[in-house]
Amino acid sequence: MRRGRVKGASAGGVLPSAVRVGLGGIAGLAVVVVAALGVLYAGDGRPGAVDVRVWAVVGEVTPPWWDVARGLDFLGEPVGAVLLVGAAVAGCLLLRWPRAALFLAVGVGAAVVVARLLKFLVGRTIHGDNLSFPSGHTAFLTAFALVVALLASGRLGLGRAAGLSLVLVTALVAGVAMGWAQVVLGAHYPTDALGGWCTALAVVPVVAWGVDRVGGAGR
Repeated sequence: MRRGRVKGASAGGVLPSAVRVGLGGIAGLAVVVVAALGVLYAGDGRPGAVDVRVWAVVGEVTPPWWDVARGLDFLGEPVGAVLLVGAAVAGCLLLRWPRAALFLAVGVGAAVVVARLLKFLVGRTIHGDNLSFPSGHTAFLTAFALVVALLASGRLGLGRAAGLSLVLVTALVAGVAMGWAQVVLGAHYPTDALGGWCTALAVVPVVAWGVDRVGGAGR
């Protein structure tokens, strides 16, 4: 069994079979959450009850935490995002794993594009006419972390429990970190960050399945 998992990972697949079913269920739940929040806050320009409560807990931040938030925010900006994804893609190519490089570029890009389209569809605003739902920065960093965790899980040949734990904890840490930064910087409502996190959880598994399907992995 151990040999089978390693063989599957070395074959180039990006969606480990051990986590496929569990991640699929999580992706489905994420779609429901995004849809529910989108309907709830469609066309709105004010914080909801949940947003107010989270803001009360988070409060204001001062240096050095303000600088940490700004640093995280930079990772979601065009220059920071290109540098982060570019470095990861280069690493995959150095390891002679082109399918992983493709997954990184397409998976992260698709999450950002979907988040952008949802902004126009939902029409929630903050600070005037700035579209806010879902948070594209949160979707980006969560998607990036999720892709990296899936690739690591496959390479290490982790089982279902360990693989799902690695993927979900990594995605949660990235989503919470970027979501916190967006909230304390005043760029998004907390529920925007939740929407961005769930957008990545919904999109990345679909892209992973598609990349493996096109490449022939797992057939």
